[in-house]
Amino acid sequence: MFEIKERPKMVERALLVAMYTDPAERAGTESLLAELGELTATLGIPVVGQMTVLVRRPQARLFAGSGKAEEICRQAAASRAEVIIFDNELSPAQQRNWETLAGITVIDRQEVILDIFGRRARTREAKLQVQAARLEYSLPRLTRAWSHFGQQAGGIGGKGEGETQLEIDRRLMRAQLDRVKRELVEVHQRRATQRKERQRVPVPNAAIVGYTNAGKSSLLKRLTGADVLVEDKLFATLDTTTRRVALPNNQPLLLTDTVGFVRKLPHRLVEAFKATLEESVLADFLLHLLDGSHPQVAEFYQTTLAVLEELGADRKRTVTVLNKIDRLHDVAQRKALLARFPDAVCVSVKTGEGMDELLHRMAGLVADRTQVVELLLPQSASAAIARLHRHAKILATEYVGDEVKLSVLLSNRLLREYAGFRVY
Repeated sequence: MFEIKERPKMVERALLVAMYTDPAERAGTESLLAELGELTATLGIPVVGQMTVLVRRPQARLFAGSGKAEEICRQAAASRAEVIIFDNELSPAQQRNWETLAGITVIDRQEVILDIFGRRARTREAKLQVQAARLEYSLPRLTRAWSHFGQQAGGIGGKGEGETQLEIDRRLMRAQLDRVKRELVEVHQRRATQRKERQRVPVPNAAIVGYTNAGKSSLLKRLTGADVLVEDKLFATLDTTTRRVALPNNQPLLLTDTVGFVRKLPHRLVEAFKATLEESVLADFLLHLLDGSHPQVAEFYQTTLAVLEELGADRKRTVTVLNKIDRLHDVAQRKALLARFPDAVCVSVKTGEGMDELLHRMAGLVADRTQVVELLLPQSASAAIARLHRHAKILATEYVGDEVKLSVLLSNRLLREYAGFRVY
C-alpha cells in the first residue's frame, strides 16, 4: 500500500504567511492568519513568525512577485523556520516552486487541516474519509517526493522504456483511492441501515452544528450525559456521537454532535465528510451553536451557514444557541449580541445557565411530530398491538383484566389510526 507522509510531523519551527490582494482585506487576513496559528498549534508545531503580504499583481509562478517572495524566504531563514505554512491555497506547481526557492518544506492551510483530521479520526469511517481526502490532495503533488525519476526495466526480456517510479506510485495511489472509496460505500450502507432502524421508531432527532471549538461536544455531554471527548482545541472530535435526551414534555429526542466547521474549510473535506454531516440534512431541526464570547461570532455564523447550504441543510428549522455567555460580563455586550441574534437562546454549557430554556425550545420544535399518549386495547387485538410494537415506542405496559394499557410514543399518523383507543 502506498503511504502518504504527514509532513508537518517532520518539522519543529513554522513561519506562517498570508497573502492578500486588496488593502481592505488586511484585517480579515490577519484574523485568518491567527486562526492558522491555532491550527498549527493543534499539530504541536511552534510558530516562529507570522507575515501578511500584500500582493498587488498576483503571479502564476508563486502568487507573490519575486521581491515579496525573496522577502518571505529571508524571513524564513532569519527565524530558522523549517516549514513555511501559507494560509492561501497553493497549486501543486506553486508549492514546488516555493520549496525550490526557499529550500525548506512548504505547505498550505489545506494540508494542515488534513493532518489535524488525520490525527483526530477515531472510527473506521472517519479514518477512511480522511485517507480519501489526503490521497486526492497528494496525487497531483506526488512529484514533491522525487528528486529524480529512475525507470524500471520494461516489458518481457527487458525491452522498452518501462515506467518511471513516479508513474508507478501514481498508479498505486489511484488503486488505493479506489479501494478506500469502495470501503466507504460499504460503511455508508451500514450507516444507512442503522439510521433506518432508528427511524422505524418515531423518535425525532436533532443535530448540533457550528464552528469548531464552539462547545458542541460539551453541549451534548451537558444535555445527555454522553461520555464524549471535550477539549479546548480546534477539531477536537471528528466522529459523530448520537445520544438520547429527555425533553421537559417527556418526549425523547436523539441528539447528534457533528464535526466542526472552519473558515476556508477545504472543499474535498466537505465532500469527504458529507456522509457524516448528512445527519444535519436528515435531522428534524438543527442547534446552531456559536461561541457568543468570540469577537468574530457573526463571521463564524456565516461560515457555518455556507457549509450547511453546500450540504443542502440551510433551510432546516434551526435554534441559534449562543454559548459561553458566562464570559460576557458587560450587559451592553449581551444586548448587542441579542440584537444581532434576536431569536437565539443564551446558554453557558459550563455553568448550566439557559439549559432549561433551550430544552423547552427544543421540546416545542418536536411537539407537532409525536406525542406520548395512553391507549387501552383489548388483549385480543393482537395485530393492532403488534403494529404498535413495530412502528411506535412502547414506554410502559399494564394489563387490566382483558385489556392492555399502553403508554406509547406515537407519530401523528398512527395517532389518528388509534384515536378510538386513546385514554383521556
